[in-house]
Amino acid sequence: MVVPRAGPLVTSSAPTRSVDEANLDQLRTDVREFLRDEIASGSFTPAVDSWMTGFDPAFSRRLGERGWLGMTMPTEYGGHGRSAVERFVVTEELLAHGTPVAAHWIADRQMAPSILAHGTPAQKSRYIPEIASGTMYFAIGMSEPDAGSDLAGVRTRATDHGDTWTISGTKVWTTGAHIADAMILLARTDGTPDDRQQGLSQLVVDLPHPDIEIRPIRSIDGQAHFNEVIFHDAVVDSTALLGRRGHGWQQVMGELAFERSGPERYLSTLPLLRAWSAHLRENGATDQQRTTLGLLTAQAWALRQMSLRVAAELAAGGKPDILAAMVKDQGSVFEGDLVSAVRTASGVTARRDGGTPLERLLAESVLHTPAFTLRGGTNEILRGIIARGMGLR
Repeated sequence: MVVPRAGPLVTSSAPTRSVDEANLDQLRTDVREFLRDEIASGSFTPAVDSWMTGFDPAFSRRLGERGWLGMTMPTEYGGHGRSAVERFVVTEELLAHGTPVAAHWIADRQMAPSILAHGTPAQKSRYIPEIASGTMYFAIGMSEPDAGSDLAGVRTRATDHGDTWTISGTKVWTTGAHIADAMILLARTDGTPDDRQQGLSQLVVDLPHPDIEIRPIRSIDGQAHFNEVIFHDAVVDSTALLGRRGHGWQQVMGELAFERSGPERYLSTLPLLRAWSAHLRENGATDQQRTTLGLLTAQAWALRQMSLRVAAELAAGGKPDILAAMVKDQGSVFEGDLVSAVRTASGVTARRDGGTPLERLLAESVLHTPAFTLRGGTNEILRGIIARGMGLR
């Protein structure tokens, strides 16, 4: 299968001039050539939402071998000390080509920065090199049953016994827990659930664990990348504490800027847009179809500029929480709008089995659309964060 060039949607652009444009262009060319070879060899078939559902540890290891994981992490911990913009270029191309990056995605995107910011030297030495090599995978232990998007409604408890912690409770919608080597868990270490953001801490919990049960949650397409994780008085060492006891809420809020602002928040369905663009080049397009394609491309470009701004602020040590929430809110709406627009304008029938790549990608997109505005915080919650941050409520 020949993959069309991503075109103007993924051309080089940086929030600062600190990285030479020629180097960025060469990096992008290298990644594209690698991915074209991978597709030609049958290594993977481009898919939508692949950063959530495309688990392929072997592919993650190949990225690690090329230095395309752990790009911004310190060299002393196995990283590559490169810029946030260089990482952005690689991430864009991986998403644009629909690559199976789910195995390492959470670890590389937000768990490593969290450990680097708050972890002990032993934790950094233990986890960061393997994350950078694409051989260690993480899950996020935040959401809980009955709490919905109320992240502060934490009932999972970690009890301090001096040299150990005992953890009891349940986490849900835990992406990739079934293949994860570890989880960063948000638990209540002090007070009661009525204390809300107070008394919360984070712990790094190695998996699998004899007293931690992982149950798959199947989505409408039959896949099971979500999980329910139950802690049956699971005992972990005292060294599992990440950062300061009682500062879990503040740590999680910083972590969410990485989770909510990346290009995956508006590029999950880009493989569908590319496939439709290729279809129009081969078969011709009406004026209305060209207009729709142009509008979608312009929207994606605007979101890209917002996401690049967040990447620049994170690289500079800032806390762009409000802008990150905006990217996630508007990006997730755009992902769903893209599916509806292509479905209406293309006249193509979605087919899960058989058919053309465009028909298959459309079917995948339709089934994944309901999750776009829920994961990472519902849009209603995000808009509340934005309003408070702008002094509107």
